[in-house]
Amino acid sequence: MSTKRQVGQNGQFKDRVGFVLASVGSAVGMGNIWMFPYRVGQYGGAAFLLVYFFFVALFGYVGLSGEFAFGRLTRTGPIGSYDYALKSRGKKGGGILGAIPLCGSLGIAIGYAIIVGWVLRYIFGAVSGQMLSGAAGLSGEAVNELSQQYFSGVTGKFGSLGWHFAVIVLAMVVLSGGVMKGIEKINKILMPAFFILFLLIAIRVAFLPGAIEGYRYLLVPDWSYLANPETWIMAMGQAFFSLSITGSGMIIYGSYLDKQEDIPRVSVMTAVLDTVAALLAGFAIIPAVFAFGLDPKSGPPLMFLTLPVVFSKIPMGNLVAALFFIAVLFAGITSLVNMFEVCTEALQTHVGWKRKVAVVAVGLAAFAVGVFVEYEPYMGAWMDVISIYVVPFGALLGAIVIYWVLGMENIRKELNVGRKKPLGVLYAFLAKYVYVILAAVVFVLSIRYKGIG
Repeated sequence: MSTKRQVGQNGQFKDRVGFVLASVGSAVGMGNIWMFPYRVGQYGGAAFLLVYFFFVALFGYVGLSGEFAFGRLTRTGPIGSYDYALKSRGKKGGGILGAIPLCGSLGIAIGYAIIVGWVLRYIFGAVSGQMLSGAAGLSGEAVNELSQQYFSGVTGKFGSLGWHFAVIVLAMVVLSGGVMKGIEKINKILMPAFFILFLLIAIRVAFLPGAIEGYRYLLVPDWSYLANPETWIMAMGQAFFSLSITGSGMIIYGSYLDKQEDIPRVSVMTAVLDTVAALLAGFAIIPAVFAFGLDPKSGPPLMFLTLPVVFSKIPMGNLVAALFFIAVLFAGITSLVNMFEVCTEALQTHVGWKRKVAVVAVGLAAFAVGVFVEYEPYMGAWMDVISIYVVPFGALLGAIVIYWVLGMENIRKELNVGRKKPLGVLYAFLAKYVYVILAAVVFVLSIRYKGIG
């Protein structure tokens, strides 16, 4: 089976807007919503943001660009792309290397589908009033207990099986439409809706008494944190993983990109919009948490335990909660579609399956494994293994294969396609000697800190 797929097997993105929104949809995920806001405040507010912006600019410019260009050059996913790179050096085994980041995408997708299933159930709970039924008039401690009980019911053993399956079916329906009629079309709808919904929530939250303390937490700089190595480590990890640089997902989207597009330019656009999404989430969540004297550093429980308590105290809180979880659903589905697409394309190209058969196979495989890790402690352990070890290693492999194995000369040619002005010598230095080294550092520190992104 050829490792170089002809354009047209799955189609390609119709235009730049569709490609950028799909890439943003892949990048915007749970980390933007539950991790970014509290890390900003935890590591110095605006001081953290400055470091974060620096790493986003660097990783967006050379990290995203490299993966997009690698995919467009080879016109295939990670297995075929890595094989192409090694064969260019007269070596074999590239397909085996490419399977590592592919497994990372599938592993994350298995856990993501579970979490997005919880989100879907929370939407139903908000609309129906079941999420915090009877919370009116109760003390803060009693409301917290109600929130914990609902979360435990959602995340218990086989607690959200139907919701979990519904999310996978939804992703399969999107993917069955191919690139233009499926992936591009849904992202052109869901990503603008995501930004609009979070903007509306942020505006509503701004009028809450006490919200000003949340803005101080996010924006008032504590410059002393710049002397703390952990500020730089966490900002680097947050930027790296927020952009979805995994050695697989952005390669597959790059393989569907038109040759006329300027890859560094669309990479920067993707990075900017991903950052805007994270900031919107921060301005929607943290001021609301401060307004009611709750803990902004609760991490992942922030979304499922702390925020429902906030919504219970806001007039028309069920509506605000529904809008919030709908926006989160949009972010989750668009990310899940990208992860499934990596695996779907691999089955099409290297096994020879028809697209719809491959889509169903990937979805059912993810569900079959997910059923047994749906229980929250199991799911957490599963995601830790994948996100701490597999995904960072896959990203490091991608960086090395693109800029050292395939080589700067070959990837530069692809990066210059569609550009009016060729890339300068600075790009090569940043890519080979800064980005690749930092990708290795991210991998090591991810293990050292049990996750940094």
